[in-house]
Amino acid sequence: MNTAAMPMTDAITALITEKRATGYKYDAEQRVLNQFAAFTADRFPGQQAPTQASVEAWIDAARRRGVAPATLHGLVAPVRELARWLGRRGATAYVLPAGALPRPPRYVPHIYTDSELAALFGRTDLCHYDCQVPFRHLVMPVLFRTIYACGLRASEARLLRFGDVDLDAGVLTIREGKGGKDRQVPVSAGLRDRLAGYDARVAGRTGGDWFFPGRAGAALTIGNIDKNFRRFLWQARIPHGGRGHGPRVHDLRHTMAVNNLRSWFARGMDVGALLPVLQAYMGHASIADTDYYLRLTAESYPHITAAVQRAYGDIIAPVTAGAGHGN
Repeated sequence: MNTAAMPMTDAITALITEKRATGYKYDAEQRVLNQFAAFTADRFPGQQAPTQASVEAWIDAARRRGVAPATLHGLVAPVRELARWLGRRGATAYVLPAGALPRPPRYVPHIYTDSELAALFGRTDLCHYDCQVPFRHLVMPVLFRTIYACGLRASEARLLRFGDVDLDAGVLTIREGKGGKDRQVPVSAGLRDRLAGYDARVAGRTGGDWFFPGRAGAALTIGNIDKNFRRFLWQARIPHGGRGHGPRVHDLRHTMAVNNLRSWFARGMDVGALLPVLQAYMGHASIADTDYYLRLTAESYPHITAAVQRAYGDIIAPVTAGAGHGN
C-alpha cells in the first residue's frame, strides 16, 4: 500500500477498517478524524498527513473553544494514532510527543453508601407518568436498579432489546459492549422478578424492540438518562458537584464492584480467585481494569484496607495516584 500519496480521507478509512477488524468500534474516533481531515483541507490545503503545524493549529482551535482537558485529549489521540499508522507505512507524519498536553485531573468515582442507594432508588419509584415519554415511570425504577445490580455501563443498559432479556434463565445478553464484545450477565432472583413484572407491563406496547424505550419507542439516549438521574439525585438529597464532578450514573457500576469486593473480604473469601469472575461479569478486557476496584474498596472502606494490603501488598496504589481505572 503506497500511503505516501494516499489522500488523508482514504488513510482514515483504511485505519478505521483495520481497527474495526480487530474488534474496536472506533465511532467517536472516526468523527474526530473526519473533523480533522475537514479542518486540514480548509486550513492546510494539499496536506495529506498530520504535520506539526496542522496538529498544533488543531489543538489551538480546540483551546479557543474552551474544551475541557479530557475532551482535548479525545480530540488529539485519534490524530496521533493516524500519524503513527501512516508512519508505520513509510509516510511522513507528525506524531505529537507524549506529555505535550497536560494530563486531565483524574476523576475519583463516588461510591454510594447503602443509604444513598436506598434514597436514590426510592426516588425512581416515585417517577411520575409523562405523556411525551409514556413508559418513563416504569422504565426508571428498573433501569437504574439494573445498571447497579448488574454493573452495566449506561450505554449497555439503554441498548438492551427484549430478546436480550432471558427471563426464564435470568440472563442478560450484552451485545457489542466496550471493545465490541458480547457477554452474558446473570441477574439475581430479586432483579429477575422485577424485570419480569416490568416486561409484563410494557412488552408489545412500546412501538419498538428496545427494552428501555424513550420517546416514540426509540432507545433512551445517554442525555435522557443523565437528565433523569440528576433529578433523582436532587430529590434524594445527594449533592452533585457540577459538570465534570460526581456522582455519575457510571458510579453505580463502580459501586457494584466495590460492594461485591467488600462482601467477599468480609466473608473471608478468596478474592484473588474471584477477580476473574468480576472481570468477566463487568466485561473488562484486562484483569488490571478489575484490580482498580481493589484500590477503590480500600479507600472507600478504610477498615478493610489491612485485608487488601495483606492480600496484595504494595501493588495496590491509591486511586488518586494516577493508576489506571476500571471502566
